[in-house]
Amino acid sequence: MTSVGERAPVRQNWTRCSGCGELNYAKKLARALGVCPECGHHHRLTASQRVAQLTDPDSFEPLSVRVVATDVLGFVDSQAYSDRLAKARATTGLDDAVLCGLGRVGGIPLMMAVMDFRFMGGSLGTAVGELIIRTAEQALEGGLPLLIVSSSGGARMQEGVLALMQMAKISQALAALRDAGLLSVSLVTDPTYGGVAASFATSCDVLVIEKGARMGFAGPRVIEQTIRQRLPEDFQTADFLLAHGQVDAVQHRHDLRGWLKALLSATRPSEATGEVAQAPAQAKTATLVRDPRLLAPVDAWEAVGAARHTSRPTTLDYLDLAFDGFVELHGDRLAADCPSIVAGFARLRDRPVAVIGHQKGHQTTELVSRNFGMPQPEGYRKALRVMRLADRLGIPIVSLVDTPGAYPGKDAEEHGQSIAIAENILGMFELSTPVVTVITGEGGSGGALALAVADRVLMFERAIYSVITPEGCSAILWGDGASAPSAARALGITARRLLELGVVDGVLPEPSHEEAGGAIVMATALGDVVSQTLAELELLERADLVRGRRARFRGFGANGIVVSERGREAVR
Repeated sequence: MTSVGERAPVRQNWTRCSGCGELNYAKKLARALGVCPECGHHHRLTASQRVAQLTDPDSFEPLSVRVVATDVLGFVDSQAYSDRLAKARATTGLDDAVLCGLGRVGGIPLMMAVMDFRFMGGSLGTAVGELIIRTAEQALEGGLPLLIVSSSGGARMQEGVLALMQMAKISQALAALRDAGLLSVSLVTDPTYGGVAASFATSCDVLVIEKGARMGFAGPRVIEQTIRQRLPEDFQTADFLLAHGQVDAVQHRHDLRGWLKALLSATRPSEATGEVAQAPAQAKTATLVRDPRLLAPVDAWEAVGAARHTSRPTTLDYLDLAFDGFVELHGDRLAADCPSIVAGFARLRDRPVAVIGHQKGHQTTELVSRNFGMPQPEGYRKALRVMRLADRLGIPIVSLVDTPGAYPGKDAEEHGQSIAIAENILGMFELSTPVVTVITGEGGSGGALALAVADRVLMFERAIYSVITPEGCSAILWGDGASAPSAARALGITARRLLELGVVDGVLPEPSHEEAGGAIVMATALGDVVSQTLAELELLERADLVRGRRARFRGFGANGIVVSERGREAVR
């Protein structure tokens, strides 16, 4: 097939789609970025076409170095390796299977390494490894994000173990970017297999895969021959990988540039100062009640009803009303994606933030699809992955809590629910970036605490936070569920009581759920107060944040216990 955008003879002005078999007019197909207008099949692009598709016009500057592979092993199969190299160079116009340089996406500069499958199947050899390394090193030197676009059959066999070493060689460069707090993004295109899939294509901070692309360690044919089983039709496809938690997003080719621009914007420091922006002046007037005496008493059982009301704003509502440019990331990179937790990056008052929150819904369909906001272990692992990424990038974290609790099911137990919650609680004590939690509805047990180990914990006036649901407490201690209202009042789950206990640091007043525009009022208050709180926390040193967060939780319960020192003789 003539590559998209290349001039073809008159007899080749039409090309047959390998997806549906329909004939496509070459110029029309090129204008569609190589996407079949009949079936949506994404034809392969050359490296130069991919650069043109992703970057601002005339913004790409190729790497100012030439790296050429030689035949170190004197490898010969059906033909000499040196002859294969010469043929590939003549056919593609490239020195090897990657095009590297500096580009801009939406005006934001980034270093790019774009693989080209035409050059010996995009195989990873020493020259490819060196070029990607040099691109990563320039990103490190310039403090820029790195984008790697993969399209490869794997490591280049004609270079033997030296090709294998490129997997580790590139990975050490990505480790240096991580240490420097610089973002790396992998764009996986069709096909990506072998050593490339098992190294830099999947070890970047964020993985996005083009719609219709396939990725895996071993190809389907090899797997079927090995295990003697027929694989499902969608095996190793983009949607398969998303469902199994291995990529952050699947994007249509037409949407890739916009998605990448949004991600870069959401993770970039404020353009005005080059540093994290301070809260706007109007945020300082936002209402946050710190004195429990200023809060009107709310009956605990009534608060339970208000916290659970389906009209209450969800995490996605707050992201839409209080934040800008949210880019959602998916999956735990192990097994699955949990829709009960939403996680990603956005901007709040021109400040980049990571946002992690429980998601319920307003209608029955969404409530069911989101498991009523009760996360599986994969949701907690996704949340911790995004929080750790934010920590490496120096981006503050906002968590929005609204869950009856972690999902208590068979699958959840098999997948390590307790371990996942424990890892989150412990992991949040290791974060050295500001963390602010807002309990927006229900704060149920460890399922809530797993997202609420923060420097500041705030809650809305009619939200609740409890060790167990009132119904569960009633069933255990009263012997039935009928005493849930009494249990709610006894548990001390209201905002006023929790402020008295010091469990929360402030309370946001809220309108009743019947009040028109209540969601906008709550979202505005949340945005103002969180922005103000982050501005205060950003004045602290990173080590002080960690110490302060640990000390905050170290003190809980001190008023409810009596401690006496025992003498040595008593100890014996």
